[in-house]
Amino acid sequence: MAASGQKVGYIRVSSEGQNTARQLDGITLDRVFEEKVSGKNLDRPQLEAMLAYVREGDELVCHELSRLARNLDDLRRLVQTLTGRGVKVTFMKESMTFTGEDSPMSTLMLSMMGAFAEFDRSLLLERQREGIALAKGRGVYKGRKPCLTPEQAEQVRRRVQNGESKADLARFYSVSRETIITLGGQRRVVGGLGAEGWVHQSQFSGSEHSETIGWPHTRSGFRGEGQWKEP
Repeated sequence: MAASGQKVGYIRVSSEGQNTARQLDGITLDRVFEEKVSGKNLDRPQLEAMLAYVREGDELVCHELSRLARNLDDLRRLVQTLTGRGVKVTFMKESMTFTGEDSPMSTLMLSMMGAFAEFDRSLLLERQREGIALAKGRGVYKGRKPCLTPEQAEQVRRRVQNGESKADLARFYSVSRETIITLGGQRRVVGGLGAEGWVHQSQFSGSEHSETIGWPHTRSGFRGEGQWKEP
C-alpha cells in the first residue's frame, strides 16, 4: 500500500439537531465528508462522494463503526470494498484498523461489533414503536410535526423547479436533503455496492434507469466530487 495517500474522514449523525463536533476531534485530516442522515442504508450523498474520492494508499477514518453503517451487511461490504481498493479503514472508538490483509480474528471482531450496532438500532426502533403504541392508546399521539409549513413547502417546490441546489435549500430550511428531494418531486439518486463498483439508480418522474461506475485497477481517476475523470 502506498505511503503517500490522504487521510480522509467520514462523519455522520442521524439528524440535523445532533452535533458532529466530538467526532474525529483533534485528528488531522486531508479531507472530511460530513452528513446528517440515517445510517440505515447506503443512500447517503456524502458517503457516495467519499467512495468516489478515496483511492489506493488513502486511509478512511471514522469515529466508530456505527457512523459508517448501522447494518452489518452494509458495514462488511463497505469495509471489504474499500480495503479491496487499497484503502485502509480505521475506527477510532473501537481501535480497529482494516487493510485487506486482516486476521480471521479481526474479521470476526468486525462482524461482532457490527452486529451489536445493528442490534442496538433494532432495540431503539422497537422502543420507539412501543412508545407510539402507548401514546396512541392514551389518545395523545399526534404524529411527527411537519418540518416545514405549507407555505415553505410550496417555496421549496418552486425553488427546486427553478434549478436551485437541493443541498443549499436543505441548509437554508434546516431540513434533510431527502426532504427537499421529496417536496421537489425531482430526481432521486440511490446507490448500492455492486460487483463492478458503486451502482447509482436514478429515479425521475416515475421512470428509472441505472448506471454502474466501476473502479479500475489504477483507481487514479477518482479524486473529484463523485465524478470520474480519465487517469
